[in-house]
Amino acid sequence: MPDRTEALEKAWAAAARVVDPELPMLTLIDLGVLRDVTVGDDGKVTAAITPTYSGCPAMAAMRDDLMRELQDAGFADARVRVALEPAWTTDWITEKGKAALAEAGISPSRSCPSTFRAGGHQPSAHPACRALPAMRQRRRRTQLRIRLHRLQGHVPLPRVLGTVRPREGDLT
Repeated sequence: MPDRTEALEKAWAAAARVVDPELPMLTLIDLGVLRDVTVGDDGKVTAAITPTYSGCPAMAAMRDDLMRELQDAGFADARVRVALEPAWTTDWITEKGKAALAEAGISPSRSCPSTFRAGGHQPSAHPACRALPAMRQRRRRTQLRIRLHRLQGHVPLPRVLGTVRPREGDLT
């Protein structure tokens, strides 16, 4: 059996070959879904993956592909663990992954400045964040209108639902 360091390198190399089933231009590493690969004292490999969102239907395929790749690399007792915390964020997409997405015409959402994650966020300093409170308030008002219309027995909701869209300039 190879030593632990060799086994870990081999396991990471195997895991790095697994692509996302929905975005085949990305590996699980590029997408930021593959969180960790470890080799225990007993030599068993455990890989940790995080779903891009709760209930992600691709998780089963990712797990199966990762298991198959690890087993093909000689890790018959490999395990895949789903790690829900911390929750996945687009910040975890690698630069290579962002470039691949851009080349495919897909743009990951912009994240707030690093001060947001550190707890010192100032919404007025970031345009996308500045618009969020207004959008949330409009969504709450719209939800309230919908409930009120339902209580009053009104049916024509499409006009009310149309107000949910962000107004021009909200995200600039």
